[in-house]
Amino acid sequence: MRLLRQFFRIIQINIVLVRHGLEEVIFAIHLFRPVRFLLLLLPWHWFRRVDISHGVRIRRTLEDLGPIFVKFGQALSTRRDLLSDDIANELTKLQDRVPPFPGGQARQIVEKAFGCDVSEIFSKFDETPLASASIAQVHAATLHDGSDVVVKVLRPDVRKHIKRDLEVLHLIADLAHRYWADGPRLRPREIVDDYEQTVMDELDLLREAANASQLRRNFKDCSDLYVPKVYWDHCRLNVMVMERIHGIGVNDVKTLAENNVNMKKLSERGVNIFFTQVFKHNFFHADMHPGNIFVSYETPEDPKYLGVDFGIMGTLSIEDQRYLAENLLAFFNQDYRRVAELHLESGWVPANTRIDHFESAVRTVCEPIFQNPISEISFGNLLLRLFQTARRFQMEVQPQLVLLQKTLLNIEGLGRQLDPDLDLWKTAKPFLDRWMSEQVGAHALVKGMRKHLPKALEQAPELPSLIHGYLVRAEQAPKQQNEMLKLEVQRLERQYKQQRKMSILTTLLAISAAAAIAYYF
Repeated sequence: MRLLRQFFRIIQINIVLVRHGLEEVIFAIHLFRPVRFLLLLLPWHWFRRVDISHGVRIRRTLEDLGPIFVKFGQALSTRRDLLSDDIANELTKLQDRVPPFPGGQARQIVEKAFGCDVSEIFSKFDETPLASASIAQVHAATLHDGSDVVVKVLRPDVRKHIKRDLEVLHLIADLAHRYWADGPRLRPREIVDDYEQTVMDELDLLREAANASQLRRNFKDCSDLYVPKVYWDHCRLNVMVMERIHGIGVNDVKTLAENNVNMKKLSERGVNIFFTQVFKHNFFHADMHPGNIFVSYETPEDPKYLGVDFGIMGTLSIEDQRYLAENLLAFFNQDYRRVAELHLESGWVPANTRIDHFESAVRTVCEPIFQNPISEISFGNLLLRLFQTARRFQMEVQPQLVLLQKTLLNIEGLGRQLDPDLDLWKTAKPFLDRWMSEQVGAHALVKGMRKHLPKALEQAPELPSLIHGYLVRAEQAPKQQNEMLKLEVQRLERQYKQQRKMSILTTLLAISAAAAIAYYF
């Protein structure tokens, strides 16, 4: 049944591909390569409009294939280290908007999740949705204590539909890996695996509620960002209730101007929020597109951001933070040798990479960028060019850094839309310098000793026995190695005997077959 379902879904996908002039994708499969000449016989192939780019056709195909493919395209748009710029730019235009499902159905889902009538939970529940997307939709409601809230409800049967399309995506990724010339380099299986992890996490609204609570706690004493309160008593796996906020969409520049919002301060605060999340909290909102960010109506001269939708969050290891901070500092000091050394030290490019070659490649990319004033240089594009250059040296880009680069591009775009004169370097450099001083030098040494001293003192009484145990194991190691070597030799001898028997048997079968052929012919 599963194979039959996949078969019909693939037929549907092929029809959509042909309709948008992407039948070369079908004929790139190994099975159909011998009949590629049929492309020339297809009537619509003769009259195809040549003014529609490849990227546009891919975007339209994903839109026709449905919400899960749209979300996959959005995720793929962040992999600019793998895609050409025209395709990546088109994929960023994909909108995760689908028709809402009936409000009565949303009410039933809420009642089933809580096991009671919706009137027992809310004094008012608006069945007309405020917003609708491929995973969930949002309804306004009021609690019995008078609190205005929003209720996020997963779409009915969304897990079933997602799993169905994920099965097909995995099948397509396997085919691409086997039969596409660029398959091994572009790693389609890993891309689909990463996407599956992301989209399955979004199906757990308790996880999103936990993300929101953590982010709210991080910015509790900060006036730059406000995160709505989560009502945990009213949260379930497929239902989440949060405080309702009212604000202006961050990309609605006209309304912001009419409300006399200080654009310069607003743009600087956006950058400040991003670097605070990355280098202070190490927990950042990884889906900060304009639809998820609002600006408070209150105190327009001292504007505050309002955040929503916390399904995708990112974190960095200490090594990732160091990579980012040191690379950005080295870039803006135009120390390309240090950039190359950092990549080798991190192990993200092969150890046999010639450092002078890598340094030269980085210089070739960066020098044209630095012809512009530093205030006009894009951090996000700088990371993008670095990833694209490192790809030539077999660097595997880490998923968390891709999320970071996507978020940084969004923040930059919004910041410069609000204030074209925004100087990101001026805002970011204090964060980078402060983080480096905390990680390197006397301050870092004291911090490390303070962190590890209690554990060291706790383990001190056990140190003599640990040393004794290590010496005993070191003495016994040669004996164990000798035993393992003997077992391996015995295994190889058995294998050799079996292979010899098989060789004799194969030879006898071949002689018998030859004799039979000679007898009959």
